Amino acid sequence: MENNIRPQGFSILPLVVKNLLILNCIFFIATIAAEKVLHIDLVQYLGLHYIGASDFRPYQFVTYMFMHGSFSHLFFNMFALWMFGNTIENAWGSKRFLIFYFVCGIGAGLVQELVQYIQFVTTLQEYTNVRISAYQTIPMSQYLNMMTTVGASGAVYGILLAFGMTWPNSRIYIYFAIPIKAKWFVIIYGVIELLSGLSNSDNVAHFAHLGGMLFGLALILYWRRIDGGGNFRIRRNKNFRRPKTDEEYNMEQADNQRKTDAILDKISKYGYDSLTKEEKEFLFKQSKK
Repeated sequence: MENNIRPQGFSILPLVVKNLLILNCIFFIATIAAEKVLHIDLVQYLGLHYIGASDFRPYQFVTYMFMHGSFSHLFFNMFALWMFGNTIENAWGSKRFLIFYFVCGIGAGLVQELVQYIQFVTTLQEYTNVRISAYQTIPMSQYLNMMTTVGASGAVYGILLAFGMTWPNSRIYIYFAIPIKAKWFVIIYGVIELLSGLSNSDNVAHFAHLGGMLFGLALILYWRRIDGGGNFRIRRNKNFRRPKTDEEYNMEQADNQRKTDAILDKISKYGYDSLTKEEKEFLFKQSKK
């Protein structure tokens, strides 16, 4: 029977995922506070600008991942980070997960910069001004500074890819109701992002999402090669336990119940002192569940 993946509780959040959630929320609150109180747009300084714009700074390849354009943008990215990142960090360990997260995020930024550069050299460089509305025209230099990318989506899409590659047959419940295997979920999302990027019908950095998946794929394949030799398997955290299937869980519960009933029968007949050390420990563990 296949594994079923649903969101798990915050009480089991590993270190990196927990701190990433906290940092992203802090940056979002700081962005709102800076705008309302100080009239400062933090996106201008921390968002990822086009590399040819005057506001571009190299550090923005990192800081843009902690900036979000709206609450819904933040919520869905953090929900996915919690849902999938939790399992992956437990499986890989915190250090490897942190490296993977930033490689995917920075890689997404690089791909977005490449797409914007292609757009500039093929179209924009021929013009000195850009009409942004029926009544307003701005200089090209100002328009280039408006080409800004924010959000953790690139890193999150890399995490989604990692989950689909590590547990391809696990079932993900869309809207907590519709089951789909992780591998198909990842493929469908990738195709949607590709088609959306080619259509260029909205203001979403679809190619950045694909870039996060692309860099994530490259890093996973590299790790598989150096870790597993010919078998190409990702090294897992030695303390990580694979999520149990429904069948395994039910069998374990039934077995534990039979052992508990046998121990209780023994106590009723011969008293608690008749139990072995192992039986006492087992009974104690069961009482704590």
